[in-house]
Amino acid sequence: MINFADETTITVSSGNGGNGCIAFRREAHVPLGGPSGGDGGRGGDVVFEVRRNLRTLAHIRYAKNYKAKTGQDGMGSNKHGADGDDIVLAVPPGTVIKNAGTGEVLMDFGKGAEGRWVFLRGGNGGWGNVHFKSSVNQAPRMAHPGKPGETVALLIELQLMADIGFVGFPNAGKSSLLDRFTNARPKIAPYPFTTKIPNLGILSIADRDIILADIPGIIEGAHEGAGLGIRFLKHISRTAALAFLIDLSDDKFLDSFRILLAELEGFSAELVAKPRIVIGTKLDLPETTGRLEELTAALPAERVVGLSTFSGEGLEPLSREFLSFVLAAEKPGDRDPWTGAAL
Repeated sequence: MINFADETTITVSSGNGGNGCIAFRREAHVPLGGPSGGDGGRGGDVVFEVRRNLRTLAHIRYAKNYKAKTGQDGMGSNKHGADGDDIVLAVPPGTVIKNAGTGEVLMDFGKGAEGRWVFLRGGNGGWGNVHFKSSVNQAPRMAHPGKPGETVALLIELQLMADIGFVGFPNAGKSSLLDRFTNARPKIAPYPFTTKIPNLGILSIADRDIILADIPGIIEGAHEGAGLGIRFLKHISRTAALAFLIDLSDDKFLDSFRILLAELEGFSAELVAKPRIVIGTKLDLPETTGRLEELTAALPAERVVGLSTFSGEGLEPLSREFLSFVLAAEKPGDRDPWTGAAL
């Protein structure tokens, strides 16, 4: 099975604070110089930052431990140790960060989330002996050690930010549709399971950008672990609507929607409740003649449309359908998931 970098477990640690210094003034003209030990520097923080150019977690999945730098120890002449460098972990939009032990969601970089989040603060630096001088102790020989940082094991999950999610069996035409609507250029070939990772593309219509997600094809029994598509269904959990693509050249096309809906229901009842449209594909092929009408008659409760990505038939009406789904899903106060701007 293809191991797509949409989930990984890592351990992160903030930096320890530097130790305070024990030192005394030693200038020749100051025979009874007092304490001059500086404070230790603060340890570095663990920071997560959303980067729009990222689409997977591949860049952080292989190194399992990430640690910020320790603060520098204090020095004589009241010199403060340098603070430790932060460690900044870049993640794609839609990343969910959980406690690996409890499963608690610590941060969800979904709609409205800030682009930068300080997760663990570094330990404070220890005080140097200059802080401990008093009327009864003019030469203190004590300093504080730096405070330790924190260590937490995290489960990092990626849920792609998309408006419309494509659902269908392998080779149903999902990648071809994404290619016609956008410049995503997914891999396309006339055999099943060409798509092995989710692909995103942007459909521009009416001065709006609509994000489309093509996930690997689902097969019957997917919710029980068969095939590739089911492990990526979480990527369409945030969509405004789902587009079910039915290959009209398949002799079992009338059974396809029922099977796909059952697989989604086995995975998540929330997905089944989303607004949806059923798309009959490959209208340009001679064997599909009359099958769109049969599909429409078999699904009286569904919105059914047809298209050919080869000839372009049906593409413009479908783009308007996608726009209507997105507009209907928007609520006052919603913010764009990429820019944070009000919609």
